[in-house]
Amino acid sequence: VLCVECTSRAGPGHSPPSPRQTVRKNLDFEPNSTTALILEARPANLPAKPAEEAQKHRQQYEEMVAQAKKRELKEAQKRRKQLELRCKVEESIGNAAQTWNQEILPNWSTMCNSRRVRDLWWQGVPPSVRGKVWSLAVGNELNITHELYNICLARARDKWKSMPTEPVTEGSSLADREASLELIKLDISRTFPHLCIFQQGGPYYDVLHSVLGAYTCYRPDVGYVQGMSFIAAVLILNLDTADAFIAFANLLNKPCQMAFFRVDHSLMLTYFAAFEVFFEENLPKLFAHFKENNLTPDIYLIDWIFTLYSKSLPLDLACRVWDVFCRDGDEFLFRVALGILHLYEDVLTRMDFIHNAQFLTRLPDHIPPDQLFSHIHAVHMTNKNRKWAQVLHALQKEQEWISPVLKR
Repeated sequence: VLCVECTSRAGPGHSPPSPRQTVRKNLDFEPNSTTALILEARPANLPAKPAEEAQKHRQQYEEMVAQAKKRELKEAQKRRKQLELRCKVEESIGNAAQTWNQEILPNWSTMCNSRRVRDLWWQGVPPSVRGKVWSLAVGNELNITHELYNICLARARDKWKSMPTEPVTEGSSLADREASLELIKLDISRTFPHLCIFQQGGPYYDVLHSVLGAYTCYRPDVGYVQGMSFIAAVLILNLDTADAFIAFANLLNKPCQMAFFRVDHSLMLTYFAAFEVFFEENLPKLFAHFKENNLTPDIYLIDWIFTLYSKSLPLDLACRVWDVFCRDGDEFLFRVALGILHLYEDVLTRMDFIHNAQFLTRLPDHIPPDQLFSHIHAVHMTNKNRKWAQVLHALQKEQEWISPVLKR
């Protein structure tokens, strides 16, 4: 009856405004969901809504709209805060880059070990000066020149041209297999695949190929070993090709890297033993849990050390690890490992062997850099008043004494 009266008052050819239209006239927000259907009138073949029900629905709809507006406002505030934070970070990076460029780099030899520079270093080197800082920090003890790089690259290209096109076989000598084009190509295709810049056809494919090939000619005794491509790729992203090669060769010449890439089992075990000394010192509960589950350091450390964390951590975080590694050397690699274990201690102590191994060999994709570095900072690299280098040296001496005895 109500509908008939409304229709008659509106005149022929006109329909009365629906409750939804009436409410929406007073709203400056149009919801995108189907919740507005709550205001629709019932189909003609059904009884009309009672006034109380229509009022209830109208009230529910208004509450839904208010909640939607509230969510929209929160999201807008969140976006604004993120933008402000990004601007603040960019401004901080810009100011830091200016400090590095104008004050530190021109006076490198006198300032690099100062407290102020070390504090700036810990906060992360600005990307615009990262390559230069890495080069200076790593140094060039091998006295490699750009000319030497070009000579090694030319030799590599000649060698590749003369190599058979057949894939590498098990019968090939170790040197041939490690230095082969096939193995390098295979590893390059798996280097930062998500970036799509090092794979064949990508802008850095030839550059990475050249640096790795030149190294196999520069150090045929080492050759190419899986994992090298990640280290070379990180350097290429921050340095010119020849400078990346120089830094690459000098980095791999460090005692720890050479022990791993030449697969010196005895020395690798010594590094693992030194790591366990500080593991037990800093995280006794987790250390005992790993011992109980027979989870040895080689299971997770080898991949971390081989690629200097560039494969295991997000790239921006890995670069920040590299910043301090270039300054502090091998010790920092093991300190980072303890920092990761410190960060995830609560999670790891609740896992069994399989889940621990899976977690540590595939770390979470998103690790807050400041949070990780806070845990790294909490790691103390002293044991019974001995520092890392002293513990490592003592273990090496012990190994040297044991080996001849075992041989006899």
